[in-house]
Amino acid sequence: MQGKKIAALFPGQGSHAVGMGADLTAAFAEAEAVYAQAEATLPGLRGLMEQGPLEDLTLTANQQPALVAASVAAYRAWQARTGLTPTFAAGHSLGEYSSLVAAGALSLGDALRLTRQRGELMQAAVPVGRGAMSAVMGDPERVREVCASMQGVQPANFNAPTQTVISGEGEAVMQAGADLKALGLKVIPLKVSAPFHCPLMEPAREGLTPALQAAPYGELAFPVYANVTAAANQTPAALPELLAEQITAPVRWVETVQALADAGAEVFIEFGPGRVLTGLVKKIVPDAAVLNVGTAQDIAALLEESQ
Repeated sequence: MQGKKIAALFPGQGSHAVGMGADLTAAFAEAEAVYAQAEATLPGLRGLMEQGPLEDLTLTANQQPALVAASVAAYRAWQARTGLTPTFAAGHSLGEYSSLVAAGALSLGDALRLTRQRGELMQAAVPVGRGAMSAVMGDPERVREVCASMQGVQPANFNAPTQTVISGEGEAVMQAGADLKALGLKVIPLKVSAPFHCPLMEPAREGLTPALQAAPYGELAFPVYANVTAAANQTPAALPELLAEQITAPVRWVETVQALADAGAEVFIEFGPGRVLTGLVKKIVPDAAVLNVGTAQDIAALLEESQ
């Protein structure tokens, strides 16, 4: 892997699990330091990550900073053992904060505090039961067309060439789903606590903007591809607006991964629990080399392979 262009990827919500990162903290001082700082910054978070209950860890306000901690712990343990640095990075939704910590643009403490507040605001933005999200399997252009033909629903995540998530008012999402099914597309309602990445999240965007503007940002050690533009950014001053807009705008993951491949990415590494992004990358760039770093065993295997 030495000398190859590495794209570091960081997962978003849904990749969490009780006990995530426990073997990393036991094996690597760098990972233990991340978890210790997470607990010092947000008391009680480490206990939820290590012992649960899953229901409480799944709450958006807990899950977001927990995934940042788990992903950054995996990244720092990997970097300390390999001495490698990515050429560029990207994160899926919430994962963009982890990617910015990896790049040095955000401190871990600031990222944890911001994502805790982000989760609280996103959960509070829409009354329970008002919004909905559905995954749609099929032509994304059909999804765009159907959403554009009605109010209250929009594409929220362009995850893979034939996998798009729609989000918005419950009735509008249901009607869009029915219309898409009539066109032959498969529609799967998602169990989510709020309709993310749509205009209903505007109160969360407004609420988080002052904190995003006040946060200190450092120089980026490598470009981070933003969700809302699917383009490389290495300008700290652009981050508050990019992160604020991300709350209500679609996640352009297909374009992001393709842009990374076009920029010369030779190896994609997903840092953190789960393998969601690994699966998506393989659908977007089928011949891509994709690795996971979420456990101590993953790092050991990489080190053994490089010898």
